[in-house]
Amino acid sequence: MKSFIMSHMPQMHVYIPTIGKVDIQEYVVSFTLFVILILLYKLVSFVIIVRLQKLSKRTSTDIDDVIINAIKGIHAWVYIVVAAYVSLQIFSLPDAFWKLFTALVYIAVAYQVIEILLQFIEYGVQRFLEKDEDEDGDGVVDGDAANAAHLIKILARIILWLLGIIFVLSNMGIEVTSLVASLGIGGIAIAFALQGVLSDLFASFSIYADKPFRIGDYVVIGNDSGVVERIGIKSTRIRTLQGEELVVSNAELTTARVQNFKKMKERRANIQFGIIYETPLEKVKNINKVIDDIFQDINGARLDRVHFTTFGDSALLFEVVFYVNSPEYVDFLDRQQQFNYKLMEKFAQMGIEFAYPTQTIYTKVG
Repeated sequence: MKSFIMSHMPQMHVYIPTIGKVDIQEYVVSFTLFVILILLYKLVSFVIIVRLQKLSKRTSTDIDDVIINAIKGIHAWVYIVVAAYVSLQIFSLPDAFWKLFTALVYIAVAYQVIEILLQFIEYGVQRFLEKDEDEDGDGVVDGDAANAAHLIKILARIILWLLGIIFVLSNMGIEVTSLVASLGIGGIAIAFALQGVLSDLFASFSIYADKPFRIGDYVVIGNDSGVVERIGIKSTRIRTLQGEELVVSNAELTTARVQNFKKMKERRANIQFGIIYETPLEKVKNINKVIDDIFQDINGARLDRVHFTTFGDSALLFEVVFYVNSPEYVDFLDRQQQFNYKLMEKFAQMGIEFAYPTQTIYTKVG
């Protein structure tokens, strides 16, 4: 390629006092090639950015904005180094120089590729982790989610730079097999030593990604329950109803059955009561209508069903199922209490008695 370019270029000389006639053909060709490459990069990047900007206006996603920022974010020194490397091919320079310059090119390319990949990783982290956790539209990111996102970005940077160093060393002719093996053995040893910590760490990522619960949710885990106060890297803190702080490892949370009451849209109540056997049949039959009338006057609750279910040992048993249109436990208790009061009031007016465990003994005389 060098001989082809030089053969098509005119001879160029300058006269320098005390030195004499100097051939500057190679210098002119090299500088011209350098300028052309810089201008070509500027032109191509400008065309790509303009086209992407037009495309981004017609799309609802923001991934194209990340691509535009990645192209804009290419550092000037990176393409200057690459252009200089290509343009210096005109000269016959020592092998040591080329070895050093080639290493610089690999470092520049690896650095820029890593920076671009980190932009896409940051985009993914912001999209899936750094969100408005309360979904209230205030744009405030939960502190624990921000910490997890920051940790992911640090780990990604470390891993990418390790791969970048291996790439540079490998292309420079340095044997990296032993280095990779050492890193693998060292990584396995560290993983065994920190398997408990790493298990909780990856479990925290799973919680942030899947979001089975959030800060402020009321959850039940086995025999324990409370409000989630903090989701950390290793553990989750829950404030129980008794007031103490319950610390649960994240690894345990990903394997346990968690009931999240904050996800409820409404609450279901199942109430059973009994009346005495001496109640007249007509009054027994009227109980269904009485309960239906009661729920007509209770706001925020709806009756699902009411049935005379069975003959108990000492009572005629009824079952009432209703829903409260609120996930709050206090609202649920308020509606249930309101129903209980009204039922007692109605039964008192109708002369119906609630049953309680009794035994009647009949004796036969004679």
